[in-house]
Amino acid sequence: MKCPKCGHNSRVLDTRTAESGDVIRRRRECTACHNRFTTFEKIEDMPLLVVKKSGRKELFDASKVMKGLVKACEKRPISVDKLEKLSLEIEKDLKAEGREVDSARIGQAIMNRLIDLDQVAYVRFASVYKDFSDVETFIKEIENLPHRHD
Repeated sequence: MKCPKCGHNSRVLDTRTAESGDVIRRRRECTACHNRFTTFEKIEDMPLLVVKKSGRKELFDASKVMKGLVKACEKRPISVDKLEKLSLEIEKDLKAEGREVDSARIGQAIMNRLIDLDQVAYVRFASVYKDFSDVETFIKEIENLPHRHD
């Protein structure tokens, strides 16, 4: 890091994690003029872009994922806390894949989580996401669900 006073290199005297835990505070000293200064280091959270079917791009909106989960899990024994955690996990997984994600990948990520959480919620979400057009499609989807013995 360059000294803001003279432009020479500096050395780190002290490193501490800020109270929030996501910022590192570094106390530095210039090797030339001995000026002391503080820098803060944090992870730059790059926005996630959603690529729609039309090719248009928009910012990822976590509230849309949450709304889809809440709707699918309506009248099911699943807490809002569990849905919020699931929503955050889905967002984290999508961000790990890159800066841009297809809208279809978001729907698939939600279905992958719902099938393990609650099969009724999964079928509800899938019926909208996959645009079921008839009862036979519903039946096929239900028949393809993994059998649970709980």
